[in-house]
Amino acid sequence: MTARAHDHGPEELCEAGLELYTRALREGQVPAQDADALPCLLDTGLLQPDVTDPRRLRPVAPAVALPRLLRTVDEDIAHRRRQGDRLAEAFEPLLALAAPAPADAAGIRMLSGLDRINAAISEAMEHASEEILAIQPHSRGNEAAHNAALMRDQAVLDRGGRLRTLYHHTRRHVPLITSRYDCLRGDVEARTLDEVTERLLVIDRQVAFIPANKERTLALEIRNPALLDYFAITFDRLWHLASPMFPEVAQRPSLDGVTARQRAIARLLIEGHTDTVIADRLGMNVRTARLHIAKLAATLGSESRAQLGYLIGQSGILDLEEEHE
Repeated sequence: MTARAHDHGPEELCEAGLELYTRALREGQVPAQDADALPCLLDTGLLQPDVTDPRRLRPVAPAVALPRLLRTVDEDIAHRRRQGDRLAEAFEPLLALAAPAPADAAGIRMLSGLDRINAAISEAMEHASEEILAIQPHSRGNEAAHNAALMRDQAVLDRGGRLRTLYHHTRRHVPLITSRYDCLRGDVEARTLDEVTERLLVIDRQVAFIPANKERTLALEIRNPALLDYFAITFDRLWHLASPMFPEVAQRPSLDGVTARQRAIARLLIEGHTDTVIADRLGMNVRTARLHIAKLAATLGSESRAQLGYLIGQSGILDLEEEHE
């Protein structure tokens, strides 16, 4: 170790310095050259030159050295406190010039827990009278929650509001979803897509709710105008790309024996996605995704995953889909 590499402060004692100091206490002295690379021992006063032999260093008794080192630390703390007091005094008139910003200045509030999230949504829905935009990628929830949401939505429709909801294609025939449209009365529509975003709820374009974690036990309540406009525009673009589900069900045609679902999988396959990613993107379980992939491979005559990607490109099924849209 060199003196240049020995870069800690003079109030500190490194491991190597402590070892040499311990050795000096045991032996009564150490050669001065042994401390050349350890200036902390001289800086802290733990070793001092031997008055009778300058080539040697003698240790200062620990009972004498410790109080002196502690006094140095106390003086440094007092100095830092005086610095803090001076900063606080200098900033006091400056703080008075700036008005405190509200806690929700960005128009975003974190909601924790399903009860609090549902309460905030219900409160916002009580005053809704224009339009509800919803993206529902999952059909989770029990019958009680379903009935509560149904009553909440119908109340908005009764006030003359409009309800538009986007689902995954895989949710078109889920009983819990289809039954709600048998019950709702008013200006209500639903459409489906191969892929949708995470859950989104926009109420009268005044407040939006989005999940803040995968477990959906945290949510963000958003009232920021710029973000609300962004959500509404994104929803409208997805809406125009979606297939009607209610009130008019439009079944997308099969092209060359390949279903719309298999074409969606084909697009993701040629992008190189795994079965797990494809299933997640299209809102289905991995087993169902693999079944569709197997049927697609059989239709195109593929014997391997690599060959399937090639045959998808050669078949033109994705080009045919664009012509029909």
